[in-house]
Amino acid sequence: MIAISFLGGTREATGSQFLLETDRAKILIDCGLHQGCHFCEGNNLAPFSYDPAAIDAVVVTHAHLDHSGLLPKLVREGFRGRIFATAPTRDFSEILLEDSAGLIEEEMRGRGKEPPYGPPDVAPTIARFTPLSYREPQEIAPGVSIELFDAGHVLGSASVVAEVGGKRIVFSGDLGNSPMPLLKDRESPDRADYVLIESTYGDRIHEDRNERRAKLHEMIGTTIKQKGTLLIPAFAFERTQELLAEMNTLVESGRIPRIPVFVDSPLAIKATAIYQRYSSYYNPREQQAIREGDLPFQFPGLRFTKTVEESKEINDVPPPKIIIAGSGMMQGGRVLHHARRYLSDPHSTLLIVGYQAAGSLGRRLLTHARRARIFSETVAVRARVRAIGGYSAHADQEGLLDWLSAIPSRPKKVFPVQGEPAAALALRNEIRDGLGIEAEVPFRGERLALE
Repeated sequence: MIAISFLGGTREATGSQFLLETDRAKILIDCGLHQGCHFCEGNNLAPFSYDPAAIDAVVVTHAHLDHSGLLPKLVREGFRGRIFATAPTRDFSEILLEDSAGLIEEEMRGRGKEPPYGPPDVAPTIARFTPLSYREPQEIAPGVSIELFDAGHVLGSASVVAEVGGKRIVFSGDLGNSPMPLLKDRESPDRADYVLIESTYGDRIHEDRNERRAKLHEMIGTTIKQKGTLLIPAFAFERTQELLAEMNTLVESGRIPRIPVFVDSPLAIKATAIYQRYSSYYNPREQQAIREGDLPFQFPGLRFTKTVEESKEINDVPPPKIIIAGSGMMQGGRVLHHARRYLSDPHSTLLIVGYQAAGSLGRRLLTHARRARIFSETVAVRARVRAIGGYSAHADQEGLLDWLSAIPSRPKKVFPVQGEPAAALALRNEIRDGLGIEAEVPFRGERLALE
């Protein structure tokens, strides 16, 4: 018996969680937090649909909270197995889970509810991690072996190939928007019988990747010309580092003058330090640049603001200036303080460079909200709101189909997951009609036996 239960990340872009079962083992692929609403509502508080103590092992595709954010809850409620992931994913998970645990506790204090986990649950969770390298087959439970392939999404991200009873079941994880400034290109596994493929952007095509640096250059130029502030809500892990690498290139080439660039996120500063530790995961071009002395996170004008006092001092720096701050979907963090200050300034620009989940403030602003509610204040939106889709860390429809087509063997069936319904269904149709492969979009809670 081999079965997959689709417990999260089905017909939705967050909360990735898939249970692989055999007669001898239960393996969880990802254990993600649902995002786009309050941390501690609905699915994040609901009991697991299985006994955590009965899970033999967990495999984490990457450290983003929508893939790792409920691991401490799993451990708190009885999981005692090992968690398998790449070494960067382990390190990133530690700082991201510590951060989320603090935010969850803070939120719960104002809501009078019991949090799904707290800061004391993070260290026991990280202690269960076992690092794996790419293309290093490992038996993780009786009759179940896995192999990780570089997904090219964030540093250390992986697609998971599970070998069970002679069948190869592929969990794509989030697939990268290759080529990326820092990362190696995503790679396809060498064989697959069944594939769970992400579909975040399964219904659209990003603008030309070669244009994203030009668009960023244009945004910075407009900010300088109008003496405004360019505010970029960016995920602390990956998007911030990618932007810094791009800005480094623009500064080093003389295409933009030196202006203040603030990374106003303690979490992003910690994540950047991890990036510096794992430069061996960078693409060959970036590794060569580093050998020649061009460091991506050091350029004139760049300042990392760790403390609250340093963050407040940004207000005293006259424009033009650039502020990169978390959180990426504007659901919390220091970006909200800057948004309250600069959204009403017609000389300033809010630049969206990542996916915005339904219900998030970032999504509402991206869809032309004229007012925003921030810290119990109503702020008029007079700043320009722009987006650069080419900076998405997710593959678009074309990239997803290319990744799937590059698998040498023809899968028996493909399941588009990790995307909102329109995106998942659009990708399903392209897989069926364009590639001639059977495809089905599962529902949450659905359990399918594999032949």
